[in-house]
Amino acid sequence: MIVNAYAAPSATEPLVPTTIERRDVGPKDVLIEIKYAGICHSDIHTVRGDWGAITYPQVVGHEIVGVVAEVGSEVTLHQVGDRVGVGCMVNSCRECDNCLAGMEQYCLKGNVGTYASVDVDGSITQGGYSTHVVVVEDFVLRVPESIPFDAAAPLLCAGITTYSPLAHWNAGPGKKVAVVGMGGLGHMAVKIAHAMGAEVTVLSQSLRKQDDGLKLGADHYYATSDADTFKQLANTFDLIINTVSAPLDLDAYLRLLRLDGTLVNVGAPAEALPLHVFTLFGNRRSFAGSGIGSIGETQEMLDFCAEHGIAPETELITADYINEAYERVLKSDVRYRFVIDTASLV
Repeated sequence: MIVNAYAAPSATEPLVPTTIERRDVGPKDVLIEIKYAGICHSDIHTVRGDWGAITYPQVVGHEIVGVVAEVGSEVTLHQVGDRVGVGCMVNSCRECDNCLAGMEQYCLKGNVGTYASVDVDGSITQGGYSTHVVVVEDFVLRVPESIPFDAAAPLLCAGITTYSPLAHWNAGPGKKVAVVGMGGLGHMAVKIAHAMGAEVTVLSQSLRKQDDGLKLGADHYYATSDADTFKQLANTFDLIINTVSAPLDLDAYLRLLRLDGTLVNVGAPAEALPLHVFTLFGNRRSFAGSGIGSIGETQEMLDFCAEHGIAPETELITADYINEAYERVLKSDVRYRFVIDTASLV
């Protein structure tokens, strides 16, 4: 099946309209007519080679929602007409300890990413900046009717990437949670942590987005450009979610943790992040990382967002605006996630 798409021809050129080939629908596959695709900072890192060499041309996009157009003969989880979504992975080995534990995002053989990954047939996966995609049924999510369809797309990455660590480290009543960065991931972390019942603080470079943060559920908002912030908030938080994809002074943020507190990185800068181990000794602090979430967790997150009326703040664009949107993402000039109307690819 030949479908319309937008692809990066190289690490240095703008994305351009193109066509790509999708595989035939197999017995366990679902063909999805994509309606909306979110733009994630990971898309930009990938096509620009920040995380290593990739094969070009490359179609990115792993925040995908659409409608089931066709199902394979053995599919039982989805049917034609269903509202569905696809996140950051489209397969895994299904055999390793992590997969068997329901944590396929940590597949020991490496999960198959939605784009720029080697698929089971040896081809390179192509992502959601396209009109259709074929995905094995077990990696397709149900999108609840109560979530606005266009706004649902960023939940498949920004939503689960923040929900997973918040759930794992037990954010909830009585817990003080800080969110570093008020962007695509950060604003979702604020909404979700608030809905979980935690006391939420935003740590942002400036107070420019303070009104937004408080409106979305933050209890407190501080500027990290103010040195007094780090003195005032020392030994305060049970959990810090760092959503920033740029180098930070980890030691400064670790000192904000109270006894047995954890700083979790979900932002993924290309540079190494140094820290002093003695900072961890104080208050028995922990530094951790968290990568997306399992399929089960992602469905749990979607249902949680439906129950609590949570949806990302989005700006809907057409495909011919993608390159300009990339530049605005790099300048933090979006509140808070661009979503492509894939009807504009036709």
